[in-house]
Amino acid sequence: MPPDRRIQQPSLVRLAAEAIRDMVLSGDLRPGDRLVEERVTSELGISRPPLREALRVLEQEGLLVSLPRRGVIVTTLSPRDVYEIFTLRTTYEKMAIELGVPVRDPQLLGRVRLALGQMEDAAKSQDGAHFVRSSFEFHLSIVGLAGHRRLEDAYRGLSLQLRLYMAANTRARAEHNESLEANIERHRRLLAAVEKGDPEAVLAELANHGARTFLEEVTNQAQGPEAQQQGDDRRATLSDIRDHISR
Repeated sequence: MPPDRRIQQPSLVRLAAEAIRDMVLSGDLRPGDRLVEERVTSELGISRPPLREALRVLEQEGLLVSLPRRGVIVTTLSPRDVYEIFTLRTTYEKMAIELGVPVRDPQLLGRVRLALGQMEDAAKSQDGAHFVRSSFEFHLSIVGLAGHRRLEDAYRGLSLQLRLYMAANTRARAEHNESLEANIERHRRLLAAVEKGDPEAVLAELANHGARTFLEEVTNQAQGPEAQQQGDDRRATLSDIRDHISR
């Protein structure tokens, strides 16, 4: 009797979660978008029970949030969220650069080059989800230059939050006329600084990966009294970020 190869329910949940996760991180689903069950079940070809389980998984990951009278929506990052993610990211990356540049292990440098190549492939195919994953892997490989396992594990632990941040930042830059090729060019300059073995130049390039453009988008998403509050929060956050970079 041949083995039963039919997809079981847990696999449907996992596959549905992966598909929706890619929609969020690629920008197909934007912050504040509501997920309509009928539409998603039709698009994914699954029934409601595994979809609802998948949505719960993504809520636990912080990519979705369930709100009264609105249903399940894509998480919107506030200026405070941006500040906290940005400062954690830059703190880890700065520590890695200080420990790992100049690079002593050619294999570690090869990992950075490989990640950049994956970004280039994703840009050519216009695959937004792959581009964000590759961008995260690029920055993870930069952290990996330190050869510090616990530091890399800590950075990897922020994977979903960082990818959500990177997806929104990439989209915001695109709306301000930065192409994926221009985005990649910034990463090429970062790699070139690493290859030269100049930690100060690497840190200067990392500062160009800032949050200003994304903070503009965060504010533009709000309306009415919320817009005023977010505008005030954004100005305070930009000041905090400038202080953090200048340290």
